[in-house]
Amino acid sequence: MKKVLFISTRNPFSNRYSGDVIGSKKIINILKKNCELDVVTLGKKDDFSQNNIFIFKSPVFILKLFNVIKSLVYLRPLQFGLFDSSEMRKFINDRSSDYDLIFFYHIRSSQYLPKNYYGKKIIEMGDLYSNNYKQTFYNLNFLNPLKYIYFLESLLSKKIEEKIFTDFDEIILFSKNEIKEINNSFKKKIKHINISIDKVKKKYLFSNNNQRILFIGNLKYLPNILAVKLFVKKILPKVKKNIPNVKFEIVGDINNFDKFILSFNKNIKFWGPQKSIDRFIKGSFCGLANLEIATGMQGKVLSYMSFGLPALCSKKTAHNFDNNVISYSNDDDLVNKIQKLKNERTFSNKISKKSLSFVKKFIWTKVQNEYLKLIKN
Repeated sequence: MKKVLFISTRNPFSNRYSGDVIGSKKIINILKKNCELDVVTLGKKDDFSQNNIFIFKSPVFILKLFNVIKSLVYLRPLQFGLFDSSEMRKFINDRSSDYDLIFFYHIRSSQYLPKNYYGKKIIEMGDLYSNNYKQTFYNLNFLNPLKYIYFLESLLSKKIEEKIFTDFDEIILFSKNEIKEINNSFKKKIKHINISIDKVKKKYLFSNNNQRILFIGNLKYLPNILAVKLFVKKILPKVKKNIPNVKFEIVGDINNFDKFILSFNKNIKFWGPQKSIDRFIKGSFCGLANLEIATGMQGKVLSYMSFGLPALCSKKTAHNFDNNVISYSNDDDLVNKIQKLKNERTFSNKISKKSLSFVKKFIWTKVQNEYLKLIKN
């Protein structure tokens, strides 16, 4: 039986409803059944540790700031500094020779690749982060200092992605469209694996009493908070004219300042991080994914679709879902599509049915076989 080390910079056992947490835990569970597995991750000091799970304390703010500056000096992505731990690096370096395979979860974990490791190296990048950061640069106002930080990060991430394509044996990406952008010399290393859902649950039922527009996602992630703020400022007031009792409800983490500012609108409700979104489907008439900064496959869209909840998406988000979601061309079209989903049973049920059919190929019991092939080869 192969001995495998799994490396993540976010704790897979935190039970947050977050795409990276859910995804990493699924991979860990399949590895446990088929390999002798150790897990190394960053987390809080009071997080549990047990046999084969090694959790290292996330750096404090001052140390993170120092590490970010150090990353800048060495022309490495700034996110590397945010998730840098000398203790975790030493632990990995000291033990790396014990493993037949090391599985790295997301681009920021690649900084922990030992220099003299000769076993198999797999990384799940998921998406091309450099594309995401470039889009963020274009979407921020020129007076916003973050605009220029994201431009720099896009360049530094592009450099690291090219290094990953060289150094790793297998690189996992979710989107076939992004794979097309990669240099042909690396195509043999790239493995397309679908982002996954646990199961399909037909929870959505059309009703004239449904009043909720649902948004799920971590609002500490800039593309999500920008999408929410834009919707609240420009779209929600127009929607309320025809749907006075509409509710915009958000499941996901949010910082206190943003929550305070947005909470002045009585039509908005924040539920914070949740282990499951099942109970939020009842009473919802659509799931929103109005992101203007989007790469790869959006997990939030698959989540909506897995319940049969019609997904309303920006064109950038809808790109990978064909005609199984609803997209819009401008603000007025978005308002009209919201009203149509709220009021037209036939239209809503048609999209719901297409969603349930499309999403079946993303069920974990099917997707996990692709991971098994990589691990066993």
